[in-house]
Amino acid sequence: MKVTFTNCRMDFEAIIVGAGPAGIGCCLALRRAGVEKVLLLEAEEVGASFRRWPEEMRLITPSFHGNPFFQTDLNAITPDTSPADFFQKEHLSGNEYANYLAAVAQHFELRLHENERVLQIQPEPGGYSIETEQATYRTSVVIWAGGEFSHPKTGSFPGAEHCAHSSVFRTWADFKGDEALIIGGYESGIDAACHLVQLGKRVVVISTGEPWNVDNPDPSEVLSPYTRERLKTTMQNNPKRLLLLGNSTVARVGCLSKRYIVETEDGKILNTNHRPIAAIGFHSALAPIKELWAWEGSKPQFTEEDESTLYPGIYYTGPSLVQRNSKFCFIYKFRSRFGVVARSVARRLGYPEPDLEDDRRRGFLVDDLECCTNCECAVESEAESVAPQS
Repeated sequence: MKVTFTNCRMDFEAIIVGAGPAGIGCCLALRRAGVEKVLLLEAEEVGASFRRWPEEMRLITPSFHGNPFFQTDLNAITPDTSPADFFQKEHLSGNEYANYLAAVAQHFELRLHENERVLQIQPEPGGYSIETEQATYRTSVVIWAGGEFSHPKTGSFPGAEHCAHSSVFRTWADFKGDEALIIGGYESGIDAACHLVQLGKRVVVISTGEPWNVDNPDPSEVLSPYTRERLKTTMQNNPKRLLLLGNSTVARVGCLSKRYIVETEDGKILNTNHRPIAAIGFHSALAPIKELWAWEGSKPQFTEEDESTLYPGIYYTGPSLVQRNSKFCFIYKFRSRFGVVARSVARRLGYPEPDLEDDRRRGFLVDDLECCTNCECAVESEAESVAPQS
């Protein structure tokens, strides 16, 4: 039976905030579930965060067009598209991936408003109102699909204001000087180090752990094979230009006589003429609407259908999703929940039970998480966590 509302005219059945891979992919999953009256709101342009990546950065998950054999391209956001087929490349740049997203949105003729920033989400009887810089909309369901790249961690240790976050660089050629000190030894830190060494810089990486030596069944907890391979090549070809200092936690950063001083908890003192690079990760994508979610420490809480536990009808899709202590931070991970959200929304709106078996076969509807929760890839507690992901 259709849901009815009193004193509240609904402009849309669902509004999705964010037109990155999560927002566009979830929008198309809703369509496959029979939900058509959907609006996508994007504060900038489709794939804006990817366009801000450094020019040298690439997707660490490889793309391969295996879709016809039910092995969907790891970076695809629909079962019937493939970035590898679109670009004939395995590792796309940020701009290339944003172009893929824009092509998907255009091909499927999605109802999309770019350059319309959401200012407020307000609960109303039977639904929500969403105020933007241009208008106010009413909807039965809200799906927050924001990413993390716009929320860099900047205050993780005293003196962090003396550092430049890795996300501010549009190309590593912009880093001036012949030496670089990088705080953070996970993906973004090692990626920066490899590119800077290639540019002739001498680089020191300080990391709270040693992710380059860690073996873990969850790829979210270790360096990707793509990054490990580049690091190995960099170390072999430039052994005197790259130093990795593992198991060293930064205690503070200071600035004295135009030199930057980095002190670690184990007593190391390093100094450099150039601002240290903080490759220390990002805050949750839910930070802008944190009041709509219950939190356990720094972790937002979700129902088993990726919904807010405080406000029914508000869902999240994207890299900040954690279900049963398992991270869904890669595209191929969080897309596996598109079908779960689409099915839940269709049921909430009173549609017939959607046939999403093809989504299930192709990895876009994974609701059995037993394989993740009974292995070592479980998220560590805050007390056990040794380093932020970046």
